[in-house]
Parts: sequence; C-alpha cells; structure tokens
Amino acid sequence: MPSTLPDGDPVPADGALPGGALAGLGSRPFAFYVHVPFCVTRCGYCDFNTYTATELGPGASRDDYAATAIAEVRQARRVLGDADLPVRTVFVGGGTPTLLPPGDLGRILAAIDAEFGLAPDAEVTTEANPETVDARYLGELRANGFTRVSYGMQSAREHVLKVLDRTHTPGRVPRVVEWTRAAGFAHVNLDLIYGTPGESDADWRASLEAALACGPDHVSAYALIVEEGTRLAARVRRGELTPPDDDAMADRYLMAEELLSAHGLHWYEISNWAASPEAACRHNLLYWTGADWWGVGPGAHSHVGGTRWWNVKHPAAYAARLAEGVTPAHAREVLADEDRRFERIMLEIRLAGGCPLDLLDDGAVRRAVAEGLVEEEPYERGRAVLTLRGRLLADAVVRDLT
Repeated sequence: MPSTLPDGDPVPADGALPGGALAGLGSRPFAFYVHVPFCVTRCGYCDFNTYTATELGPGASRDDYAATAIAEVRQARRVLGDADLPVRTVFVGGGTPTLLPPGDLGRILAAIDAEFGLAPDAEVTTEANPETVDARYLGELRANGFTRVSYGMQSAREHVLKVLDRTHTPGRVPRVVEWTRAAGFAHVNLDLIYGTPGESDADWRASLEAALACGPDHVSAYALIVEEGTRLAARVRRGELTPPDDDAMADRYLMAEELLSAHGLHWYEISNWAASPEAACRHNLLYWTGADWWGVGPGAHSHVGGTRWWNVKHPAAYAARLAEGVTPAHAREVLADEDRRFERIMLEIRLAGGCPLDLLDDGAVRRAVAEGLVEEEPYERGRAVLTLRGRLLADAVVRDLT
C-alpha cells in the first residue's frame, strides 16, 4: 500500500457506490483487507502508509484502532446493502499488525463475521514481524480465528537486514515458525527480499536455505525496489549504497526458482511459491483474478464491480471521518472496460494458470511463443502461460501482448 494517494473522483459522504458497481454483487468472491498502520520503527526501504508512535500525533492511537476499524466494517455493510456476501478471505497487513493485541485483531475479525459472515473455510491471514510475537501471542491469535501467518523474514544475513533497517535477528525466525506450528496454524509464509545493496549471491542462497529449513509451506520472494522518498533511496542517491543491478536480480530470481522448486515449493505467481494448492495465498489470488474486496484502514484501497476507491492516509483523519459517520474514502475511479481488460491481463499473466487467449492479441502471443516467452502447450489449450524466461521479462511481455 503506497504512501502517496492518487487523484480521483469525489466520493459521496455516505460512501454510496455507483449502480454499476453493485450489479452482480455476490456473484464474485468477496474479501476484506485490514490495514494496521503502526510500526515500531520505519524500515529504510518501506514506502507503505505506516506511522511510528512519534509520527501519529493527536487523534489516533493503537488503543482505539480496533474500534475505529470496526466502524468502517459496519459502514461497509450499510454501503453494500443486504447482499449475501460470505467473506472468503481476510488479510491483515501493515505496518505491523501484531503490534495490536491478538484480542483486538480478533474483535475486528468478529465484526466482519457478524456483519457479513465468514465462509466456512475462510482463510484469515495476518502479517507479522518476528520480533512482535511469542508462543502465547500466537496461541491467542489462533484462538481468535486466524488460520495463516506471513512473516517478514527478508534475509538471513545480519548485514543485509541492517541495510534494510530490519530490527529482528536471523535466529528469531526459526523459533517463531516453530511456535506458529505449535499454535495450530496450518499455513506459514516467509517473505524474502533480494537485491539489497551489499547482498551477494552467497547471501541470497543462505537466506533461501535458512527459510526452507524453517519448513514453511509458502515463500514469497520480491525484488527490492528503491522507492523515491525513502531513506534507502536517499542513501543510494548520495552514493552510500549501490543501486540494485538488473542482471544480478535476474540471477537471484533463477536461484530462488531452482532452490524452492527443488524443495517442493512451486511457483503459482511470479513472486510466490507454495507447497500445494491449499498452501497458496487465496486472498492474493482473489486480487489477481478480479474479485471484490473492501479495504479497511487509513490509505486502504477497495474494489467492487469495477469501482476502486482509497481511504484518507493519516490515522487521525481516518478516525475523525468515521467518528462523524462519513466515509473515510479520499477519492475513487470507475474503471473503463479497456482498463479492466488491461488490468486483468497484467495480473493473470503473472499466474501459473496464465491468461485466456481471447483477451490478447493472437499475433503477439504467437511471437512470444516463438521467442520462448510463452509456453507452447498451454497456448494450444487457449491459455498464455509465461516460461521461466518470460517471468523474468513479465512487464515487457504484458506490454507486447496487449
């Protein structure tokens, strides 16, 4: 969730959606994202909408956050009317959600269940910093209905974590994964970042091996992006750090594919590997396949039926609007058919299942097959699926296919 909000059209004070957005409501999967904007410290590479205690100012606090988020959940029910919308997935991200007590996270989840109803097999995920949980916390989190935890491991090398301004030590991750399994969580993800200045091939291999040794059933591996306005970007600009190298990034990705697949984790999206279909992140799959979701929290984005909107950024402004009984939405846009087509291609082409050929320019797909960017056999079945080389060049392939 980037910290800079885009411009858009105004949103009615009551948050009412256009009639076209509500058409078909309930025929598409429905999910909730809950943004918890608090962090102990700000990581140097992070451009997300997060706040340390000293940055919050008056009008917002961790203690009141659950009640404020619940107010938006209730507002969502009013806006969406009485449509039957069983919630397939809930994802609590941040920031550091586990800075809130597990009972507060449970209260937000209970409000979603009370207003909409959780599907019987709902996936409920929270992100977590390894330093913010212990065995007792995880037990309470599981008792409150969470089914999946995603840890920001990032690296197993201390000097790499230092460049990223991460505060946990590498040895903490195996312990928290063990506690998570003991608490009864079936699904555990570890997030990794590659391409950090000063990271070597050996460092990246060590991080992959350390992650695999923890026994997660899901690993996400993301290339470092140096975002403008971050402390990392300032250090790169001053020449203190070397910017990520594209060739090195490609090599790191190939190493991830080799090691993860050798250990039984297979890619289902360009940056995500899972041990089984059940281990894949169903919440993210809903994003990538055009489902509806409501984003709760400051800066959170939502999407229903081709209408997308985003909330005000600061927690104090967010809380004030909800206290007044008005929408916290900052602005919105109604996507044109061609925009929706392009977004569908851009997202589905990243999946192992690929994208339907009827969305694409067939001549461009044939060229991509000839160039080794798209698999030949799925093409014959009406799908465009990226090859390994195509995954490395995904952005360029999307531009060509559309």
